[in-house]
Amino acid sequence: MKRYAAALLSAAVLMLPLLSPARAASAPAVDAGAAILMEKETGTILYEQNSHDKLEPASVTKVMTLLLVMEAVDEGRVSLDDLVTVSAHAAGMGGSQTYMEQGEQFTVRDMLKAVAVVSGNDAAVALAEHLSGSEESFVALMNRRAAELGMTDTAFQNCTGLPAAGHLTSAHDIAVMSRELILNHPGIREFTTIWMDSIRDGAFQLVNTNKLIRFYEGATGLKTGSTDAALYCLSATAEKDGMELIAVILKAPTSDVRFASAQALLNFGFANYTLTDVYPSQALPPIDVLLGEQAQVQGVLSRSSRILVEKTELNAVTTELTLCENVEAPVEAGQKLGEMKVLVNGQVREAIPIVAAQAVERLTVPGIFLRFLRTLFMAG
Repeated sequence: MKRYAAALLSAAVLMLPLLSPARAASAPAVDAGAAILMEKETGTILYEQNSHDKLEPASVTKVMTLLLVMEAVDEGRVSLDDLVTVSAHAAGMGGSQTYMEQGEQFTVRDMLKAVAVVSGNDAAVALAEHLSGSEESFVALMNRRAAELGMTDTAFQNCTGLPAAGHLTSAHDIAVMSRELILNHPGIREFTTIWMDSIRDGAFQLVNTNKLIRFYEGATGLKTGSTDAALYCLSATAEKDGMELIAVILKAPTSDVRFASAQALLNFGFANYTLTDVYPSQALPPIDVLLGEQAQVQGVLSRSSRILVEKTELNAVTTELTLCENVEAPVEAGQKLGEMKVLVNGQVREAIPIVAAQAVERLTVPGIFLRFLRTLFMAG
């Protein structure tokens, strides 16, 4: 293997290790039962407090409801213009609602608006029934999806977050499902960034329960919740300078405290961390191909080299290349040829494979003979 040193142009991707106690000590105090701060792109945890405690999430439950609906929309199984008929069960939910009546019809778009903006329990159940036939079947999907996402602290009993025995999750798991929603279904912002709107052709006004949408610059969502037992809960998302953060607050004593706590965590994250791209300072050299129809193959980075770093570490990022001296044909497109290590303060943060940009076929016996003749001719 031939080693090429490379200095950094800028920095960037994969997951930081969890914060050390020294770093965590610089984060703000949070007056809540549990809290977490996560960066969206890498999933890095920047702050956590009792993050795996199993607590009642109230209507923050609806993040999973929204996720399953958006997955169905983005996969083409449901259209935003489809009409949803309200059942007696959905109409009788109570709690936060838009007072939908049995037999009334709304588009999926308006139903999503009702869930995301005013936390309509009636709309959430109507969507669940539309997708799965019953709320019970939909809840089974919620728990299956939670398991797929590694949400080991979570057991859903309904799609609304209304009080139910055993309906529990954690700040960590809420951050995980919130990340899945905003990372892979950015269309949800059409609904979660609304401050004021209406349904029923303007006859029913909606005002977002998430005050950060109006008062916090860069807020993108996501979901509030409160019950007598759960107290005040929030999954808050915001984006600045190309980085989106998720702050989850559970069991805050008042509504104002949950918003202030989320804002403090978001401010902490934006003030101290940044996403940046790392490139080798030299062009990747081509690799010789033995017995190939082409003499060389070009290596490329297999994926983005975007990493999350503390802002104070920006000038401490370096890269190191390790490449094959040669490779024998046939070479497949995407075949590994080496790697680029990204180091922060000399510690490896990530190793990004370097792969073949194109395939190279092996020479046939006649091809080897022709190459030999050309070599002789050129030598003469």
